[in-house]
Amino acid sequence: MKTIDESRLETDPVYRFGYLKEFIGFGTEDAETVLESGPYLGPLIPQVVEKTYARLLAYDATARHFLPRQSGFTGQQPGTLAELSATHPQIHFRKEHLVHYLMYIFGRAFDQTIVPFLDMVGKIHTAGAGNPEIAVPLVQMNAFLGYLADVLTEMITESAMDTDTKLKTIRAFSKLLWIQNDFINRHYLRAEAARV
Repeated sequence: MKTIDESRLETDPVYRFGYLKEFIGFGTEDAETVLESGPYLGPLIPQVVEKTYARLLAYDATARHFLPRQSGFTGQQPGTLAELSATHPQIHFRKEHLVHYLMYIFGRAFDQTIVPFLDMVGKIHTAGAGNPEIAVPLVQMNAFLGYLADVLTEMITESAMDTDTKLKTIRAFSKLLWIQNDFINRHYLRAEAARV
């Protein structure tokens, strides 16, 4: 039985990442599978982004988080949910962030150098980073990541990969997104603990 330093899991993101990878079983083959999916899935990134944002804008509970000025956006921000559309400049700005995220995932080594990126993805959606007026509730982050996982699964199954590669790719992304989900959740748990 392997001994895990549970207190270190809360203070050392690299240690946490290593533990999650090992426990979930995200190994070298999974990392290579994600990277090798790039030529198949990379061209589909715009489609993934459009589907994801159509879903985010279909619910007031998720769309409302695009009304405040997004960190780094300098254009005209929408005043009301009625003014918010898939073509609004601030939404276009946010779509570019999702494009960047997916491109980063498809082109990265999954070693400790990715940890600050995965961690910031979690932190940026809380009041702890970015615009302090934007604190996306955890339920909305979980809904988003669950939907993104399903869209990616759909894209993988419809890709030109052979059947065995599709299955390996779905499993690899499933493991990776669970790791990402933990790096999102940890910031919400930390914020909750600080309020108590």
